[in-house]
Amino acid sequence: MTDRPLYIAFVWHMHQPFYRDALTGLYRLPWVRLHGTKDYLDMVEILRDFPDIKQTFNFTPSLLEQIMDYTENDAKDLYLEVTLKKASELNSEEKLFILENFFLANWDHMIKPFQRYYELLVRRGLRLIKSDLMRKIKYFSDGDFLDLQVLFNLCWIDPLFRKREPFLKMLVEKGKDFTEEDKQMLILKQFEILQKIIPTYKEMAGKRQVELTVSPFYHPILPLLCDTNSAKIAIPDIPLPQRRFVHPEDAEKQIRMGLDYFEKLFGYKPDGMWPSEGSVSEEAVRIAAKEGIQWIGTDEEILSNSIGKRLRDSAGNIVEPGIFYRPYMFDNVSIIFRDHQMSDLIGFVYSGWDSKKAAEDFINKLIQVWAHMPKDRPHLIPIILDGENAWEYYKNDGHDFFRYLYEGLSSEERLKTVTVSEYLFEHDRGEPLHRLHAGSWIYANFRVWIGHEEDNRAWDYLSETRNDLETFQKMNPDKNVLEAWKALYVAEGSDWNWWYGDEHVTENQKDFDELFRLNLIKIYKEMGKEVPQHLFIPIHREERSVSPTITIRGFIEPKIDGMVTSYFEWYQGALMDVKKSGGSMHKAESILSSLYYGFNKDNLFLRMDFSIPFSELPDNTKISITTIKPSPCKIIVSIKPFLSYAELLRKTDGDWEKIKDIPDVAMQDIFEIGIPFCDLNAKEKDEMDLCVSIIKNGEELERCPWRGYISLIVPTPDFEKMMWH
Repeated sequence: MTDRPLYIAFVWHMHQPFYRDALTGLYRLPWVRLHGTKDYLDMVEILRDFPDIKQTFNFTPSLLEQIMDYTENDAKDLYLEVTLKKASELNSEEKLFILENFFLANWDHMIKPFQRYYELLVRRGLRLIKSDLMRKIKYFSDGDFLDLQVLFNLCWIDPLFRKREPFLKMLVEKGKDFTEEDKQMLILKQFEILQKIIPTYKEMAGKRQVELTVSPFYHPILPLLCDTNSAKIAIPDIPLPQRRFVHPEDAEKQIRMGLDYFEKLFGYKPDGMWPSEGSVSEEAVRIAAKEGIQWIGTDEEILSNSIGKRLRDSAGNIVEPGIFYRPYMFDNVSIIFRDHQMSDLIGFVYSGWDSKKAAEDFINKLIQVWAHMPKDRPHLIPIILDGENAWEYYKNDGHDFFRYLYEGLSSEERLKTVTVSEYLFEHDRGEPLHRLHAGSWIYANFRVWIGHEEDNRAWDYLSETRNDLETFQKMNPDKNVLEAWKALYVAEGSDWNWWYGDEHVTENQKDFDELFRLNLIKIYKEMGKEVPQHLFIPIHREERSVSPTITIRGFIEPKIDGMVTSYFEWYQGALMDVKKSGGSMHKAESILSSLYYGFNKDNLFLRMDFSIPFSELPDNTKISITTIKPSPCKIIVSIKPFLSYAELLRKTDGDWEKIKDIPDVAMQDIFEIGIPFCDLNAKEKDEMDLCVSIIKNGEELERCPWRGYISLIVPTPDFEKMMWH
């Protein structure tokens, strides 16, 4: 046949961490409520206008449970409580909270469209300097705070509903000077939207235009629950926790709880499952098969590693599309493998394009796949990605892109959208896969969730707590510990370890750390046992050493001239790649591109390579080099305008006092500085911890390392001789 279409399966993964404080019951963060009004309902509502477009939506039960808690149990989150309080009755702490947190939205697409909202942001300051907020409170009236309460919640309501609902449309047109009655009505409308989410998906699934699937209940990494040693399959030398976690029964429980909860809400058990973070292993899939799962999805790199073939050439082109774009089967479970590049185009790239051109480009790429596909059998291209976080980076919350995309797909005979189950059961359930690689959608390994010092500490805490709970239950068989086990399953979720380690950064990092530990604390409280003291200490360690990409191998003698005079002048020093993650979307950006450091017996040397020309840096930009050990010191260098010396400051009685100027500074193509150890009060064999910041008008724009410190030992004169040995 020559007219066989290319089948396309869109799978939108809907997920939020479990934000409820295990001890207070209050939701710590508002993202279930706010994404609920901006992203979940409109994603399925828009399909009413495109009956030929079929899609698959995957929900984590922990998200569904939280939606139900808001709509059925009058759940509250901290942001909602501060919103509902009359602006005239806000105390200073609540005003600080609003100024810090009520601008957490995409500035270009969610704040700037509201002139008043952006005006308040500018007044607050585009760069958040927490120490300045208390001073700035006096410049905000009760009316300003009331407008902020309204606009923050209004901007998180999807444009589709702001145009369709008369009251919301009136608020948008009003723009400012809102009343307390406006605010109360807005929150009521917010909850009306939340109440429609689950019934609407149930309705559209009944029409078979969408398929609904599920993830394990609290979004754990199933292979790591089965055995943390499975991380060694992809990375044989990965550091592992001290305690090996081997509880396949927990993986089984998380899947079964998810299926049961889904059936409770929708009246049937789903066929498919997106395992958390696309994480698979042979043992995890066998457990899914035992629980009745018919199909799962994961990433293309898992297929590549499983069959031992590269799917793409060096230019990123698919080598053998006939091998890639088809399902496979392991232990009677069909597996589809997401096209990583096509999925990431929607998730990360097209948001910066003109919507129509982006949709046309995507469809043209699909047609190119169709043109090169063998026509002897049907083929499926899975497009699988986050269904909620990308749209705030699009104009109009992505609606323009979706309409152009769905119109184009509806009229293109060579392309046909299907639900995953529709394709599998009508066309091809897949040929046997004899080996399944253990890994996730990120680099086909589990490094994001295990291997880093913080990740491993979290696993050790989890193992210890679980062992204590299991022992307690055996010794107290009549004691009801269901709430303790629920807290344990929440703590097994992947979201906590997503923020441990160096891979990702968020404004709410402290909250995630505390939520993880609070669930473990709750377990001990449920048992009536003393809580281990380490659970009260953050796992995020502010004072910890960050390992460089390349370590110091010998003395260096760089010429401090601001140029790379010789390849070898920094060769024996350490290199640190500067990677500042940009939130939950697994992206990176930075002012610095790399940092070199090293020493001879008398001096510490640092070199900084910038990702942008010095001329493009903002005025009044400075570099601050701070030492924590062996004594607090600060070296400040003005780089725009550039001053050919640095100021050395020491902390005396809590204040920074200038001690002297350091002349060994240069900046041209790169920035270089040499600092005598004696000026830093550092002697041989002292541990030195330091960090580097880029500062503008006293505000930190960037820090390296992002969290923690560079650590080194002040060398002895025979350091190089010792290195050779």
